[in-house]
Amino acid sequence: MDIPRDKLVQMYELMLKIRHFESRVRDLFAAGEMPGFVHLYLGEEAVAAGACAALEEDDTITSTHRGHGHIIAKGGDMKRMMAELYGKATGYNKAKGGSMHIADPSLGILGANGIVGAGLPIATGAGMSSKLRETGRVTVCFFGDGASNQGTFHEAVNIASAFDLPVVYVCENNEYGVGTRQCDVRNVEDIADRAVGYGIPGLAVDGNDVIAVYEACREAVSRAREGRGPTLIECKTYRWQCHFEGEPDTYRAPEEVKAWKEREPIAPYRSKLIDQGMLTEEEADAIEAKVVEELDEAVAFARQSPLPEPETALQDLWA
Repeated sequence: MDIPRDKLVQMYELMLKIRHFESRVRDLFAAGEMPGFVHLYLGEEAVAAGACAALEEDDTITSTHRGHGHIIAKGGDMKRMMAELYGKATGYNKAKGGSMHIADPSLGILGANGIVGAGLPIATGAGMSSKLRETGRVTVCFFGDGASNQGTFHEAVNIASAFDLPVVYVCENNEYGVGTRQCDVRNVEDIADRAVGYGIPGLAVDGNDVIAVYEACREAVSRAREGRGPTLIECKTYRWQCHFEGEPDTYRAPEEVKAWKEREPIAPYRSKLIDQGMLTEEEADAIEAKVVEELDEAVAFARQSPLPEPETALQDLWA
Protein backbone atom coordinates (compact mmCIF):
# COMPACT_ATOMS: atom_id res chain seq x y z
CA MET A 1 0.00 0.00 0.00
CA ASP A 2 1.30 3.42 -0.97
CA ILE A 3 0.34 4.83 2.42
CA PRO A 4 2.75 5.75 5.24
CA ARG A 5 2.66 3.53 8.31
CA ASP A 6 1.67 6.38 10.62
CA LYS A 7 -1.35 7.08 8.43
CA LEU A 8 -2.39 3.43 8.47
CA VAL A 9 -2.10 3.28 12.25
CA GLN A 10 -3.91 6.60 12.62
CA MET A 11 -6.93 5.20 10.77
CA TYR A 12 -6.96 2.10 12.97
CA GLU A 13 -6.94 4.25 16.11
CA LEU A 14 -9.66 6.54 14.75
CA MET A 15 -11.95 3.61 14.01
CA LEU A 16 -11.39 2.23 17.50
CA LYS A 17 -12.19 5.59 19.07
CA ILE A 18 -15.44 5.82 17.14
CA ARG A 19 -16.41 2.20 17.89
CA HIS A 20 -15.77 2.47 21.62
CA PHE A 21 -17.29 5.94 21.93
CA GLU A 22 -20.50 4.87 20.22
CA SER A 23 -20.70 1.57 22.10
CA ARG A 24 -20.33 3.42 25.39
CA VAL A 25 -22.93 6.03 24.40
CA ARG A 26 -25.34 3.22 23.49
CA ASP A 27 -24.99 1.68 26.93
CA LEU A 28 -25.09 4.96 28.85
CA PHE A 29 -28.15 6.18 26.95
CA ALA A 30 -29.92 2.89 27.59
CA ALA A 31 -29.11 3.29 31.30
CA GLY A 32 -30.87 6.66 31.32
CA GLU A 33 -27.76 8.77 31.89
CA MET A 34 -28.21 10.98 28.79
CA PRO A 35 -31.10 13.23 27.77
CA GLY A 36 -32.51 13.72 24.28
CA PHE A 37 -31.83 11.50 21.27
CA VAL A 38 -28.71 9.82 19.94
CA HIS A 39 -28.12 8.45 16.43
CA LEU A 40 -25.20 6.04 16.49
CA TYR A 41 -22.47 5.50 13.88
CA LEU A 42 -21.67 1.89 14.77
CA GLY A 43 -20.67 -0.07 11.67
CA GLU A 44 -19.75 3.00 9.60
CA GLU A 45 -16.41 3.79 11.24
CA ALA A 46 -14.31 3.32 8.10
CA VAL A 47 -16.01 6.18 6.25
CA ALA A 48 -15.22 8.93 8.75
CA ALA A 49 -11.74 7.58 9.50
CA GLY A 50 -10.75 7.15 5.86
CA ALA A 51 -12.16 10.47 4.69
CA CYS A 52 -10.76 12.62 7.50
CA ALA A 53 -7.35 10.94 7.27
CA ALA A 54 -7.13 12.40 3.76
CA LEU A 55 -7.51 15.97 5.07
CA GLU A 56 -5.05 18.55 6.35
CA GLU A 57 -5.55 20.16 9.77
CA ASP A 58 -6.89 23.40 8.25
CA ASP A 59 -9.44 21.63 6.04
CA THR A 60 -13.08 21.59 7.08
CA ILE A 61 -15.99 19.18 7.34
CA THR A 62 -19.75 19.37 7.65
CA SER A 63 -21.57 16.60 9.46
CA THR A 64 -25.04 15.13 10.01
CA HIS A 65 -27.42 14.02 12.76
CA ARG A 66 -25.28 10.84 12.89
CA GLY A 67 -22.12 12.82 13.42
CA HIS A 68 -20.12 11.52 16.39
CA GLY A 69 -17.78 9.56 14.13
CA HIS A 70 -17.05 12.55 11.92
CA ILE A 71 -16.26 14.75 14.92
CA ILE A 72 -13.88 12.20 16.43
CA ALA A 73 -12.16 11.55 13.09
CA LYS A 74 -11.53 15.30 12.60
CA GLY A 75 -9.88 15.53 16.02
CA GLY A 76 -12.77 16.25 18.36
CA ASP A 77 -12.18 16.01 22.10
CA MET A 78 -14.08 13.01 23.48
CA LYS A 79 -14.36 14.67 26.90
CA ARG A 80 -16.16 17.71 25.51
CA MET A 81 -18.26 15.51 23.24
CA MET A 82 -19.36 13.28 26.07
CA ALA A 83 -20.11 16.30 28.27
CA GLU A 84 -22.33 17.71 25.52
CA LEU A 85 -24.24 14.45 25.31
CA TYR A 86 -24.73 14.59 29.08
CA GLY A 87 -26.07 18.13 28.80
CA LYS A 88 -23.22 19.60 30.82
CA ALA A 89 -21.78 23.12 30.75
CA THR A 90 -18.34 21.80 29.72
CA GLY A 91 -19.67 20.36 26.48
CA TYR A 92 -18.80 21.67 23.04
CA ASN A 93 -22.06 23.62 22.86
CA LYS A 94 -22.39 24.23 26.62
CA ALA A 95 -25.36 21.81 26.63
CA LYS A 96 -27.31 23.76 24.00
CA GLY A 97 -26.63 21.48 21.04
CA GLY A 98 -26.60 17.93 22.29
CA SER A 99 -25.70 14.97 20.14
CA MET A 100 -26.75 16.42 16.78
CA HIS A 101 -25.10 19.85 16.78
CA ILE A 102 -21.49 19.50 17.93
CA ALA A 103 -19.17 22.04 16.28
CA ASP A 104 -15.62 23.29 16.68
CA PRO A 105 -14.51 25.73 13.96
CA SER A 106 -10.98 25.75 15.41
CA LEU A 107 -10.68 22.12 14.26
CA GLY A 108 -12.46 22.73 10.97
CA ILE A 109 -15.66 21.13 12.26
CA LEU A 110 -18.35 23.42 10.87
CA GLY A 111 -21.09 21.59 12.69
CA ALA A 112 -23.18 18.47 12.87
CA ASN A 113 -26.75 19.11 11.80
CA GLY A 114 -30.15 17.77 12.80
CA ILE A 115 -31.75 18.69 9.45
CA VAL A 116 -31.38 16.10 6.70
CA GLY A 117 -29.38 17.57 3.82
CA ALA A 118 -28.66 20.87 5.58
CA GLY A 119 -24.90 20.36 5.68
CA LEU A 120 -24.63 20.33 1.88
CA PRO A 121 -25.17 24.08 1.32
CA ILE A 122 -22.90 24.88 4.26
CA ALA A 123 -20.12 22.81 2.71
CA THR A 124 -20.62 24.49 -0.64
CA GLY A 125 -20.46 27.87 1.09
CA ALA A 126 -17.22 26.86 2.77
CA GLY A 127 -15.87 25.86 -0.62
CA MET A 128 -16.86 29.22 -2.07
CA SER A 129 -15.15 30.96 0.85
CA SER A 130 -11.97 28.98 0.28
CA LYS A 131 -11.92 29.83 -3.41
CA LEU A 132 -12.63 33.54 -2.99
CA ARG A 133 -10.17 33.94 -0.13
CA GLU A 134 -7.60 31.61 -1.73
CA THR A 135 -6.99 29.71 1.49
CA GLY A 136 -6.36 26.36 -0.19
CA ARG A 137 -8.76 24.64 2.21
CA VAL A 138 -10.85 21.68 1.12
CA THR A 139 -14.22 20.79 2.65
CA VAL A 140 -15.53 17.25 3.03
CA CYS A 141 -19.31 17.12 3.24
CA PHE A 142 -20.73 14.01 4.91
CA PHE A 143 -24.36 13.23 4.12
CA GLY A 144 -26.62 10.20 4.00
CA ASP A 145 -28.42 8.37 1.21
CA GLY A 146 -31.70 10.01 2.19
CA ALA A 147 -30.16 13.47 1.85
CA SER A 148 -29.22 12.69 -1.75
CA ASN A 149 -32.94 12.97 -2.58
CA GLN A 150 -33.24 16.44 -1.08
CA GLY A 151 -33.22 19.62 -3.15
CA THR A 152 -30.26 20.86 -1.13
CA PHE A 153 -28.10 18.09 -2.58
CA HIS A 154 -28.78 19.06 -6.18
CA GLU A 155 -28.51 22.80 -5.56
CA ALA A 156 -25.28 22.54 -3.58
CA VAL A 157 -23.54 20.16 -5.97
CA ASN A 158 -24.64 22.20 -9.00
CA ILE A 159 -23.15 25.39 -7.56
CA ALA A 160 -19.92 23.63 -6.59
CA SER A 161 -19.64 22.17 -10.08
CA ALA A 162 -20.37 25.47 -11.80
CA PHE A 163 -17.68 27.31 -9.85
CA ASP A 164 -15.14 24.44 -9.46
CA LEU A 165 -15.33 24.66 -5.68
CA PRO A 166 -12.96 22.61 -3.48
CA VAL A 167 -15.57 20.29 -1.94
CA VAL A 168 -15.67 16.50 -1.65
CA TYR A 169 -19.22 15.21 -1.18
CA VAL A 170 -19.11 11.93 0.75
CA CYS A 171 -22.42 10.06 0.71
CA GLU A 172 -22.70 7.47 3.48
CA ASN A 173 -25.14 5.04 1.90
CA ASN A 174 -26.23 2.85 4.81
CA GLU A 175 -29.25 1.64 2.81
CA TYR A 176 -31.93 3.23 4.97
CA GLY A 177 -33.36 6.71 5.34
CA VAL A 178 -34.87 6.36 8.83
CA GLY A 179 -36.93 3.19 8.18
CA THR A 180 -37.22 3.47 4.40
CA ARG A 181 -35.06 1.21 2.26
CA GLN A 182 -33.45 3.47 -0.30
CA CYS A 183 -33.85 1.13 -3.26
CA ASP A 184 -37.62 1.60 -2.87
CA VAL A 185 -37.45 5.36 -3.38
CA ARG A 186 -34.55 5.76 -5.83
CA ASN A 187 -34.35 4.46 -9.39
CA VAL A 188 -30.56 4.40 -9.68
CA GLU A 189 -28.42 1.73 -8.07
CA ASP A 190 -25.47 4.01 -7.35
CA ILE A 191 -25.96 7.50 -5.93
CA ALA A 192 -22.52 8.25 -7.37
CA ASP A 193 -24.06 8.09 -10.87
CA ARG A 194 -25.81 11.38 -10.14
CA ALA A 195 -22.44 13.11 -10.53
CA VAL A 196 -22.81 12.75 -14.31
CA GLY A 197 -25.61 15.31 -14.29
CA TYR A 198 -23.22 17.91 -12.89
CA GLY A 199 -20.16 17.08 -14.95
CA ILE A 200 -18.04 16.02 -12.00
CA PRO A 201 -16.34 12.72 -11.07
CA GLY A 202 -18.48 10.23 -9.16
CA LEU A 203 -17.44 6.89 -7.77
CA ALA A 204 -18.81 4.25 -5.42
CA VAL A 205 -16.52 2.46 -2.96
CA ASP A 206 -16.81 -0.16 -0.24
CA GLY A 207 -17.55 2.00 2.80
CA ASN A 208 -16.41 -0.78 5.13
CA ASP A 209 -12.90 -0.74 3.63
CA VAL A 210 -11.02 2.16 5.21
CA ILE A 211 -8.23 1.94 2.62
CA ALA A 212 -10.70 2.21 -0.26
CA VAL A 213 -12.34 5.23 1.37
CA TYR A 214 -9.01 6.89 2.13
CA GLU A 215 -7.60 6.41 -1.39
CA ALA A 216 -10.77 7.71 -3.04
CA CYS A 217 -10.89 10.73 -0.75
CA ARG A 218 -7.16 11.41 -1.04
CA GLU A 219 -7.47 11.66 -4.81
CA ALA A 220 -10.62 13.80 -4.58
CA VAL A 221 -9.05 16.13 -2.01
CA SER A 222 -5.95 16.53 -4.16
CA ARG A 223 -8.12 17.30 -7.18
CA ALA A 224 -10.11 19.88 -5.22
CA ARG A 225 -6.99 21.54 -3.82
CA GLU A 226 -5.58 21.89 -7.32
CA GLY A 227 -8.65 23.89 -8.34
CA ARG A 228 -10.25 21.13 -10.44
CA GLY A 229 -13.56 21.15 -8.62
CA PRO A 230 -15.70 18.80 -6.56
CA THR A 231 -16.11 15.03 -6.48
CA LEU A 232 -19.02 12.84 -5.36
CA ILE A 233 -17.98 9.69 -3.48
CA GLU A 234 -20.57 7.13 -2.41
CA CYS A 235 -19.48 4.88 0.46
CA LYS A 236 -21.63 1.75 0.68
CA THR A 237 -21.97 0.80 4.32
CA TYR A 238 -24.56 -0.10 6.97
CA ARG A 239 -25.64 1.19 10.36
CA TRP A 240 -25.82 -1.56 12.93
CA GLN A 241 -28.32 0.22 15.14
CA CYS A 242 -31.75 1.58 14.31
CA HIS A 243 -32.16 5.17 13.15
CA PHE A 244 -32.11 6.37 16.77
CA GLU A 245 -31.56 4.60 20.06
CA GLY A 246 -34.77 3.26 21.53
CA GLU A 247 -36.48 2.79 18.18
CA PRO A 248 -37.94 -0.71 17.64
CA ASP A 249 -36.20 -2.52 14.77
CA THR A 250 -39.30 -3.58 12.83
CA TYR A 251 -38.13 -2.88 9.28
CA ARG A 252 -34.91 -4.89 8.93
CA ALA A 253 -34.53 -8.66 8.86
CA PRO A 254 -32.21 -9.96 11.62
CA GLU A 255 -30.34 -11.93 8.95
CA GLU A 256 -29.57 -8.71 7.09
CA VAL A 257 -28.13 -7.02 10.16
CA LYS A 258 -26.10 -10.12 11.02
CA ALA A 259 -24.66 -10.34 7.50
CA TRP A 260 -23.51 -6.72 7.58
CA LYS A 261 -21.99 -7.10 11.04
CA GLU A 262 -19.92 -9.96 9.66
CA ARG A 263 -18.48 -7.46 7.14
CA GLU A 264 -17.45 -5.07 9.90
CA PRO A 265 -14.54 -2.75 9.11
CA ILE A 266 -12.17 -2.89 12.10
CA ALA A 267 -11.20 -6.52 12.74
CA PRO A 268 -10.15 -7.25 9.11
CA TYR A 269 -8.15 -4.03 9.00
CA ARG A 270 -6.35 -4.91 12.22
CA SER A 271 -5.47 -8.33 10.79
CA LYS A 272 -4.21 -6.72 7.59
CA LEU A 273 -1.93 -4.34 9.49
CA ILE A 274 -0.52 -7.19 11.55
CA ASP A 275 -0.06 -9.48 8.53
CA GLN A 276 1.83 -6.74 6.68
CA GLY A 277 4.08 -6.00 9.62
CA MET A 278 2.68 -2.53 10.30
CA LEU A 279 1.65 -3.51 13.84
CA THR A 280 2.28 -6.35 16.23
CA GLU A 281 -0.54 -7.96 18.21
CA GLU A 282 0.80 -6.27 21.32
CA GLU A 283 0.91 -2.84 19.68
CA ALA A 284 -2.64 -3.21 18.36
CA ASP A 285 -3.85 -4.22 21.83
CA ALA A 286 -2.01 -1.30 23.42
CA ILE A 287 -3.66 1.19 21.05
CA GLU A 288 -7.10 -0.18 21.93
CA ALA A 289 -6.35 -0.15 25.66
CA LYS A 290 -5.29 3.50 25.41
CA VAL A 291 -8.54 4.35 23.60
CA VAL A 292 -10.60 2.66 26.32
CA GLU A 293 -8.67 4.54 29.00
CA GLU A 294 -9.31 7.88 27.26
CA LEU A 295 -12.99 7.03 26.98
CA ASP A 296 -13.20 6.15 30.68
CA GLU A 297 -11.71 9.57 31.41
CA ALA A 298 -14.25 11.22 29.09
CA VAL A 299 -17.19 9.59 30.86
CA ALA A 300 -15.81 10.55 34.27
CA PHE A 301 -15.31 14.13 33.05
CA ALA A 302 -18.89 14.32 31.79
CA ARG A 303 -20.37 12.87 34.95
CA GLN A 304 -18.42 15.26 37.18
CA SER A 305 -19.04 18.37 35.07
CA PRO A 306 -21.65 20.88 36.25
CA LEU A 307 -25.02 21.45 34.66
CA PRO A 308 -25.41 24.86 33.00
CA GLU A 309 -26.74 27.67 35.16
CA PRO A 310 -30.27 28.86 34.25
CA GLU A 311 -29.05 32.41 33.61
CA THR A 312 -26.85 31.13 30.75
CA ALA A 313 -29.85 29.89 28.74
CA LEU A 314 -29.76 32.75 26.24
CA GLN A 315 -25.98 33.08 25.99
CA ASP A 316 -24.03 31.98 22.90
CA LEU A 317 -27.11 31.63 20.73
CA TRP A 318 -25.97 34.19 18.16
CA ALA A 319 -22.56 35.30 16.94
